[in-house]
Amino acid sequence: MSSPTIESVAASFRRLGWTGVFVQLALAIVPLATLGYFLFGRATGVRSDPSVTDVLAIGGLAILLFTTFWSYRYASLGARMADPARRPPYKKLARVLWVGLWAGVLGIVASMLLLIVGAARLLYLFMKAPQGGVPVIQTSAENRSYWVSSMDIVSQLAELCMLAGELLVVGMTLWLLYRLSKTASLYNGGNATPESEIAADTT
Repeated sequence: MSSPTIESVAASFRRLGWTGVFVQLALAIVPLATLGYFLFGRATGVRSDPSVTDVLAIGGLAILLFTTFWSYRYASLGARMADPARRPPYKKLARVLWVGLWAGVLGIVASMLLLIVGAARLLYLFMKAPQGGVPVIQTSAENRSYWVSSMDIVSQLAELCMLAGELLVVGMTLWLLYRLSKTASLYNGGNATPESEIAADTT
């Protein structure tokens, strides 16, 4: 594979950045709708205190929104890279990509934990219920944590959407890191920017 030019890497930043923004916004619809339901409208009329999984779900959604913004930053950096007068230094580009990568990994961990806890909870409650298969099961009128309803499935879907979004971020960030590393020699090993080179020549 031939080494890419800075201009082609800039195009990859713009293209993948905007792709990440729009795809993650689409994937965030279900988690945001689920969060709004739990915060502002309970079909049961019962309001319970937030659990550890609720906090983890909100944290995972916050990470998804952050990586959506970070994808926009990829696109913005790509536009700057295309202009030699505004081109960011290599180290700054690499640092931005590493922040996006670790944010995506953290989001994947949060989503996986939520999926495992949610699936284990559903398995436990269905094992306690009669094995006849019913659409909604209520095993305790006093404690909402012992109810199983369609919202539990929606919550699982929301967590899958968050996981898909973070997997997308990690995948495209790794690709951009690889593409950027191929242009390191064009940045003088990442130790100088075109602006600093011009300043050194004039002095």
